[in-house]
Amino acid sequence: MLDECQTRSEKLGVLGDVTASRPRPQTIGMTEDAFAVFYERTARPLWAYLLRVSGDRDISDDLFQESYCRMLSANLPTMDAVERKSYLFRIATNLLRDRWRRGQVANRLTAPTESYEENVESRTDLRRAFAELKPRERQLLWLAYVEGNSHEDIGGITGLRVSSIRLLLFRARKKLAGGLLLHRTQWSGKEDV
Repeated sequence: MLDECQTRSEKLGVLGDVTASRPRPQTIGMTEDAFAVFYERTARPLWAYLLRVSGDRDISDDLFQESYCRMLSANLPTMDAVERKSYLFRIATNLLRDRWRRGQVANRLTAPTESYEENVESRTDLRRAFAELKPRERQLLWLAYVEGNSHEDIGGITGLRVSSIRLLLFRARKKLAGGLLLHRTQWSGKEDV
């Protein structure tokens, strides 16, 4: 990926002469081996985040690659692993915002088709309820409860004030719980709970 991003950046003229501006293996203060370890630790969570928030595999794939390429082509100071991961997710979040502004990512996901297996009933309900949330709500819930980020980390990734994250998460959880209750009621055929 390092070679691909570097070649792409050179073609676009983003970095100019990369070999003259900085040593090739020391991109963002990491050796290629260190990048491989970083990639191994962040690739799956980043792709899952992009998929859940965007709801589209093709968009997730595009933004996944673009996130790493932009991170690798940026002239950044040396960062520790937590700062690099936060920066990577911030790039991905900004790319998602750009897509939303251009109308390339739907504001609501389409709910998956019904599952006929009883052992996946709960997951299906959760997917449906999650799909009905706004992109920002999905993003906050994913970063907080799947990725396990602190409010400070979420603020750094999303650009939101840390003081507002607690309230936004509360509202998103409440809306998700309401959606789960609605889907459980519909699934069981009951009108009142």
